[in-house]
Amino acid sequence: MNKNELNEYIKKAEDGDLNSQFLLGLTYLNGSDEIPANDKEAFKWFKAAAEQGNPIAQVNLGLCYDIGIGVKVDYNEAFRWFKSAAEQGIAEAQYNLGICYYKGKGTKKDYKKAFRWFKATAEQGDAKAQNMLGYCYSNGQGVKQDYYEAFRWYKSAAEQGYADAQCRIGNCYLNGEGVEKDYKEAFRWFKAAAEQGYAYAQNNLGNCYYEGRGTKQDYKEAFRWFKAAAEQGIA
Repeated sequence: MNKNELNEYIKKAEDGDLNSQFLLGLTYLNGSDEIPANDKEAFKWFKAAAEQGNPIAQVNLGLCYDIGIGVKVDYNEAFRWFKSAAEQGIAEAQYNLGICYYKGKGTKKDYKKAFRWFKATAEQGDAKAQNMLGYCYSNGQGVKQDYYEAFRWYKSAAEQGYADAQCRIGNCYLNGEGVEKDYKEAFRWFKAAAEQGYAYAQNNLGNCYYEGRGTKQDYKEAFRWFKAAAEQGIA
């Protein structure tokens, strides 16, 4: 979008055109060579579109309140807008709403409601939500503890390349939780996550090399991966 197009969209947005308001929000949020990013303007236009009922704008407005983009952080407002968009079936909003209930951000902590929203998103194929659903099953949060279900959802997220899930499924194979112990599979998944820079997996991969679990014992490789994790602050 160039400056002339920007002025046209501003005119339409000021006349109440919902799509122009949302597009302006994105334009100001991301910026470009011709139009510098402007968080306050992004917030302003997301709010205008959200108040007209645009669910994607509502998600973005929730994120503005959640992390303080163009406005002071306000978890109550973030929760309100995530909830509105989530109830309209927007997967990202459902996941964010689940996080609000899980952590007690802007609302009372409620693992059952968190689980419900994670499940809604996970069933749409969202890797982050699948990972959190696995975590809920693994720890019995909002649902009866079930390592087999935890493994199933971790695996679904891991196969999409989600590093945290890859590390967690590695732990499942390492400890025999929800699946038979298999050190080679544990090693494979730790390696996949470690190569993405995931520090906990780097530490676990170091342990595999150090102890010769799932791979040939190799102290030099163990050292390399322990060092990588240590440099990211893993105690």
